[in-house]
Amino acid sequence: MARLLGVMIPDDKRIEYALTLLYGIGWTSARKVLDQLVIDRSTKIGKLTEDQIKKIIMVIEKNYKVEGDLREELSENVKRLREIGSYRGLRHIRNLPVHGQRTRSNARTKRGKRKTVGALKKEVWAKLEQGKTAAPKE
Repeated sequence: MARLLGVMIPDDKRIEYALTLLYGIGWTSARKVLDQLVIDRSTKIGKLTEDQIKKIIMVIEKNYKVEGDLREELSENVKRLREIGSYRGLRHIRNLPVHGQRTRSNARTKRGKRKTVGALKKEVWAKLEQGKTAAPKE
């Protein structure tokens, strides 16, 4: 298992795919890095030399924000939006969709499981009230 920028990468994976396991590196960025270093995309991680791995790490650190730095920057951006009280910041605070999606229907991922709100029949309401008053006596 090779270690790239704090992430353990299995030796049996192709280098093109393995780079996408790093947060902030997608398929396009992985291809650009490999083309820049003239490394075959289908090479397995286990077949790379230490020198090649060091070169890959140097190129990624120089040209891309990845892993912790990227996560930190994103959280700082959201925190800034919350502090200045912008519309997007308020949507983050209220845990609602930020980019203008509709919420009357849908938005289940952001809002969570449905909570049914409605009227109860008189008998059901009486049972609930009776259960609440009976519990503290015991």
